[in-house]
Amino acid sequence: MTDFSNVPSTDALKLQAKRLRQQLKTSGVEVGHSKSLELVAQQYGARDWNTLQARSSNRLQLRVGDRVRGRYLGQAFTGEIRGLSLMGDGEHRQVTLHFDTPVDVVQFESFSALRQRVKGVIGWGGCSPQKTSDGVSQLIVEGPA
Repeated sequence: MTDFSNVPSTDALKLQAKRLRQQLKTSGVEVGHSKSLELVAQQYGARDWNTLQARSSNRLQLRVGDRVRGRYLGQAFTGEIRGLSLMGDGEHRQVTLHFDTPVDVVQFESFSALRQRVKGVIGWGGCSPQKTSDGVSQLIVEGPA
């Protein structure tokens, strides 16, 4: 069974297909749009483009202004997405969040460090690749608040 956990959004996949088509053209090989989509699907181990597109549609779709909930450094939050950009690899997004209530990022009783606005990197499933010392993603965006 193919693992589709790292499949980017449909838009990112279409961009990959366009770049592939352009690269092949510079090498003297002309392929059409649908053929390049099928080639991208094969690269991800999907049977065809329709299968890959269905898998990518299950990704967490976010937009600036969306209200979301999740966990930051183990602390639950609700807030708003204030910034969102696609990272160069197409597999991650940088997100800027503004929490409704500041989150204490320190776990000592005698010291606090509250954060209300944070930036982080998340994959298409909503979890950051960076982990805390106990192996949990530093930032987890779960969806609508």
